[in-house]
Amino acid sequence: MKNIPDFNIAFMKEALKEAEKAQKAGEIPVGAVIVKNNKIIAKGCNKREKEQSSISHAEINAIKKANKVLKNFRLTNCDIYVTLEPCPMCAGAIIESRIKNIYFGAYEPKEGAVESVIDLPSVYNKKSFKTQGFGGIMEKECKALMQSFFKSK
Repeated sequence: MKNIPDFNIAFMKEALKEAEKAQKAGEIPVGAVIVKNNKIIAKGCNKREKEQSSISHAEINAIKKANKVLKNFRLTNCDIYVTLEPCPMCAGAIIESRIKNIYFGAYEPKEGAVESVIDLPSVYNKKSFKTQGFGGIMEKECKALMQSFFKSK
């Protein structure tokens, strides 16, 4: 097991609020927040149905907002908190954004690309920066939200 660096549980609670927004809109409840210098700079939730876009995942939406806030495609020294383990697309976007740490809640055993199926951050590391992933942050709450959504379907 990896040593988990310091993180703020309040940030995962904010990601859960984003996931709840998605759920209320009929989307799969995934939420993400991006943090820099201990301050949330961007939030995102799943909007695939609303936008009819396969890339409108919570992480991608949060990254786009953070890029605008920082006026930079590099999100160096930022962390992302996401309620569900990122898929390969999102893990790749997080790495390319140069986000330092991925903190996620529920594991995604079918397509999780941070620990479950593949550890993309370990496989895809550039010499100039390294992204690390850490799972199971508020896992019970994140998993319960997903389960309640799919039970209602």
